[in-house]
Amino acid sequence: MNNFIYENKTKVFFGKGCAKEFLTCLIKDYDNIMLAYGQGSVKKNGIYDEILSILMKEEKNVVEFSGIMPNPTYRKVLEGVQLVKEHQVEMILGVGGGSVMDCCKAVSLAGRYEGDAWKNFWDRRGIIDFEPIPLGVIVTAAGTGSECNGAAVITNEKEKRKTGYDYPACNPKFALMDPTYTYTVPRIQVASGAFDSLSHMMETYFSQPDATNVSDEIAEALMRSVIKNLRQVMKEPENYTARSNLLWDASMSENRLIKMGKRCDFTCHLMEHQIGAYTDCNHGQGVAVLQPVYYRHIYRDGLSKFARFAENVWEIPWEGKTEQEMTAAGVDALAEFIREMELPTTLRELGVTDQKQLETIAASCHFSMGAYRRISSEEILEIFQECY
Repeated sequence: MNNFIYENKTKVFFGKGCAKEFLTCLIKDYDNIMLAYGQGSVKKNGIYDEILSILMKEEKNVVEFSGIMPNPTYRKVLEGVQLVKEHQVEMILGVGGGSVMDCCKAVSLAGRYEGDAWKNFWDRRGIIDFEPIPLGVIVTAAGTGSECNGAAVITNEKEKRKTGYDYPACNPKFALMDPTYTYTVPRIQVASGAFDSLSHMMETYFSQPDATNVSDEIAEALMRSVIKNLRQVMKEPENYTARSNLLWDASMSENRLIKMGKRCDFTCHLMEHQIGAYTDCNHGQGVAVLQPVYYRHIYRDGLSKFARFAENVWEIPWEGKTEQEMTAAGVDALAEFIREMELPTTLRELGVTDQKQLETIAASCHFSMGAYRRISSEEILEIFQECY
């Protein structure tokens, strides 16, 4: 294992009924609370009423911050900051999936900062020498793992840039994770969220070091778990065991644990972020389109690891195969799983209609330092065109 420092300050309360059981004690020290959520699903499924009733019973002053969109924008963050200042918000309570949690983390940071938050914390990595507004999250969708890290991926519409950094100071103080809250998530969103988790695992796994290490062995187990439990959930949407496993898989993929000692290759996420910045496409579906094609471009630079992926994750037998054939079989298995889960396989399915725009998007992409091989803007464009 390479040297590392591990930190995670988020306290997780996991299981059926955890919000009813623990939320009251978690908010006791705060009077003015901002209740943040997305575009209305929590009102339809009853989660909003359940949480609001707890806040009202405790006589909290509640200001609502609603309408947080997928791919939250910096403009939306500033809207939240304005509410924070107008109502002297002491705590933010985010109820939703990754987009809500990311937006809330950004508001908790920018709400205590007097300068240009985008310029100093998203345009480049900054130093947080102050305490962000306390944040708690109630998770309603499995996917990003945002509940257990300090990353807030935000889109700057003016600059056509989608980016984020993981700041430990922005970790939620607590995360309430009730698997039953994920039951009403639409089928396609379940699949795209789970694939986002799988993507996080793969992008960490396919990077140096490749010598035997604990991080890779945990990642293999998590990848097998996502594949198995997503298949189960797609057959039985209210299978509690499978739902709970997917929810915890997502947290494990992004609570920094499997990144310890790893360089990490986030090339696909960086490419998808820019496609999302220009087209507002679904994130999990975007990486599902890109990942197999990207891996076919770079697997020769990490043959042994890709062959191990085929054997240990997809359980493909070695008999009669060369290392390169084994590697190709593993990437093919990934592509077939994407089709099996009815996720999109082309950029056109994501709403990318202007092929000429791909040149502009490719030129705006950044490379990942942890990749097996650095790819150029020209090769990124090739990947986009193959995905089109």
